[in-house]
Amino acid sequence: MYKGLTPAGLGQVGGLEQFVRLASRNRFQAVDTDGTSLEMLISARGKEGALAFLNEHQVKIGAIGLSVEWRNTEEQFRSGLDRLVQDAKAAAELGVTACCTYVLPSTDWNPARFMAVATRRLRTCAEILGAYNIRLGLEFVGPHHLRTKWKHPFIWDMADTLEWIDAIHAPNVGLLLDCYHWHTTGATVEDLLKLDKSQIVHVHINDAPAVPVEEALDNERLYPGEGVIDLVGFLKALRQIGYNGVVSQEVLLPQPPTESPETLAAKSAALFDRLYAAAGISPQ
Repeated sequence: MYKGLTPAGLGQVGGLEQFVRLASRNRFQAVDTDGTSLEMLISARGKEGALAFLNEHQVKIGAIGLSVEWRNTEEQFRSGLDRLVQDAKAAAELGVTACCTYVLPSTDWNPARFMAVATRRLRTCAEILGAYNIRLGLEFVGPHHLRTKWKHPFIWDMADTLEWIDAIHAPNVGLLLDCYHWHTTGATVEDLLKLDKSQIVHVHINDAPAVPVEEALDNERLYPGEGVIDLVGFLKALRQIGYNGVVSQEVLLPQPPTESPETLAAKSAALFDRLYAAAGISPQ
């Protein structure tokens, strides 16, 4: 499994080139970014130059975020599709195969209507991405405080998300599996072992403080290995089902970190090494 970074929890990492260099210096093998940053890299260096830059630093792009606003008005959704095509084209040129979005666990919409509309919209996004051999990962969001933040409950666990993926009925849609949401929904290692590796598009890793899961806040995460989530069991389960993609750190914090990105990336690298060793996993 590739060790990856998102900018979350690292402070001001700069542009994509700076981020790639930071990851490389600290032995990470992937970074997550956005389609616009990929376009800028290709514009500055050309496709072959951009690929050479990534290869030189032995860093791949793990995933991009879904830029389309699919949760609000139809006009907003439609206006973002051209941008998605541009993102997908840039991602495909650099060999990126994953694009991800999160699914909030409550909504102000009538939930039945939201399900119908969101299913259609995400299927459309998946079809666009599929034309470029890119998969769409859906991230269920588990923290309890977000389940009641808006008027109506919506999808918030892995089982319901998998059922929804079946309903979207596009072959390139799967899970963005975040261990924080796995933890806050009370899911188990056994639940992970029931998955087929093909159902997982991308993985996020972080940790949780020692509080009841009902009190764990989405933006009060810890760095992997600093909290109470069974990350060794999580990683062992992924290894057992044959997942061999990117595992990207995503640490959401209430305030920007005060330490430098270099210090935090080095800290993260040491924590990753410890976890991978404990899980018996060798990096790709």
